[in-house]
Amino acid sequence: MAWRCSGSSNKELVDNLFRGGLITSSRVRDAMMKVDRAHYCPEPSYAYEDSPQSIGHAATISAPHMHASAAESLLPYLKPGARVLDIGSGSGYLTAVLAELVYPQEADGKGVAGKARVVGLEHIKALRDMGERNMMKSERGKSLLGEGKVSFVVGDGRKGWSEGEDEEKGWDAIHVGAAAVELHQELVDQLKSPGRIFIPVEDPDGYGQHIWTVDKDAKGLVTKKKLFGVRYVPLTDAPK
Repeated sequence: MAWRCSGSSNKELVDNLFRGGLITSSRVRDAMMKVDRAHYCPEPSYAYEDSPQSIGHAATISAPHMHASAAESLLPYLKPGARVLDIGSGSGYLTAVLAELVYPQEADGKGVAGKARVVGLEHIKALRDMGERNMMKSERGKSLLGEGKVSFVVGDGRKGWSEGEDEEKGWDAIHVGAAAVELHQELVDQLKSPGRIFIPVEDPDGYGQHIWTVDKDAKGLVTKKKLFGVRYVPLTDAPK
């Protein structure tokens, strides 16, 4: 089904994903409508294909249906005002979509939505810079960066991110866009109660990769659920 969802414009791509059932939430549909994928793809002529594309540095921008799947999975924790960590943010596309979900344009800094914060974390500075540069291509992106609602940083994604986040520790939602060799405990420790992690993990027996969700309830109880098979680039150290 996914390959049939490509379009000739951002609107057509998202509409096709919605009609095909790969997007089921109107909130996710609307957020993806507001972020033009052409701003985040190295080859804009292929921006509206439902397929992954290389962005250099052994990284990719995932297929739109996978970004939709991640946003849908995390949606219960992506309320206005939420704090979100996007590990392996790459092109910055999903970072921007997540920002639209937790800091909708109509909020304009008012109420609980004004507390929203989304951090895109990369282990390669060139990719960190790419994400920020791509967001700057739209007026909305410039505004989100200028207001400090979104920022891109460099660090080891396996350790999460807490530097400069002292005012309110922890994340309501954590998205990991590269395959980990294990469910890193430091990410679980940084997850709020309640909160959710969406993460691809390598099978310890060599049977590919699978998406897992890690939920922490209001009492701090952690539950893990294996969802479906995927193929992601590895979550690793930056090249030497």
